[in-house]
Amino acid sequence: MTQEKSKILILSTAYLPLVGGSELAIKNITDRIRDFDFDMITARLQKDSPAEEKMGNISVFRVSGFLTLFRLVLPKTFLPLSIFLKARKLMQKNDYKFIHAFQASGAAGAAWLLKVFNPELKLLLTLQEGKQLESQGPVINFFRKLIIKKADLATAISNYLRDYILGVKRGLKVELIPNGVDLVGLSREFSYGEMTELENSLDIMPDDKVIISVSRLVWKNGIDLLIQAVGVLNNRYTGRTYKLILAGDGEEMKKLKNLANELGLSNNVIFAGSIRPEDLPKYLKIADVFVRPSRSEGLGSAFLESMAAGVPVIGTKIGGIPDFLEDRKTGLFCDPNPESIAAKINVLIENESLRHEIIKNSRALVEQKYDWNFIADKFKNLYNKFAA
Repeated sequence: MTQEKSKILILSTAYLPLVGGSELAIKNITDRIRDFDFDMITARLQKDSPAEEKMGNISVFRVSGFLTLFRLVLPKTFLPLSIFLKARKLMQKNDYKFIHAFQASGAAGAAWLLKVFNPELKLLLTLQEGKQLESQGPVINFFRKLIIKKADLATAISNYLRDYILGVKRGLKVELIPNGVDLVGLSREFSYGEMTELENSLDIMPDDKVIISVSRLVWKNGIDLLIQAVGVLNNRYTGRTYKLILAGDGEEMKKLKNLANELGLSNNVIFAGSIRPEDLPKYLKIADVFVRPSRSEGLGSAFLESMAAGVPVIGTKIGGIPDFLEDRKTGLFCDPNPESIAAKINVLIENESLRHEIIKNSRALVEQKYDWNFIADKFKNLYNKFAA
């Protein structure tokens, strides 16, 4: 007779097909843990997303951010209440060992409510936030701290976030478990024809020096500074052409396109849009360097993916980036300004021995600490202890 598996309820404000650090973490962790069954409640952010579906090892339940109460439609700020009500219904049917909330945002607000009404319910909170937390204003920080104070156990993807949690709730047990990467997928090899086809579609010439940033096009990722740095490079090194591939979408797309046009870089900055995860290795393999001059960063999974693919990285010394980036060993630090970014890119183009040393060291670091299989094992052990 097959023994019934223990069940865990995951709460996340967003999930696939929307792609971000938390979404990828949830999928990669749960796909690799077969000792538990997972239910998830998340927001129905796209109209064509089904209200219920099985995705990998998770049964996904999507709720509207809008709430109908006494025939009145209340706004999406009531998402925590919508998730709370759905969770209460699921909890009447299922015996969940605990709740795992990803990010101290809307969905975790529902976890806070559940703890108010069910103090004995155990809450595991994972902090994945990428923004500089204290800069988000008093209201957001007030509610985030309320959520953290209700947690019975927490994990953080970087030392920066771990220190933040302990500053809110001293004595809380916090495990440092970063996000990981798919080492096998990022090591894929492609045929000459496949690579040539991609380069032609992006108008990349054989002698071009290619910079890539896999980033949401938002202010915190400093893409405006990177575009300006490409202008510096092309003006300073006239015998060489620098091309920048921006893989990602976001609210600053129009603003960044206008900036590229104003700087005369419309042919040098390639807006590739959102790309499928399975296509990412191909894009990385045509790049000479990965750059994200972040103004804030929880960890930065795109850095780790580039390191795993053999692309040297440049980043700012902020948030969780120093957890994996050691200057001139696993990457280069830059200051958040165009001149510094351009100078560091030029170092990795000109200094071939340093470039190869960084590629070797960074790949070894990712293999040792950031493989999803290793990360999933850490969560599996944590789940077993917390469920006991």
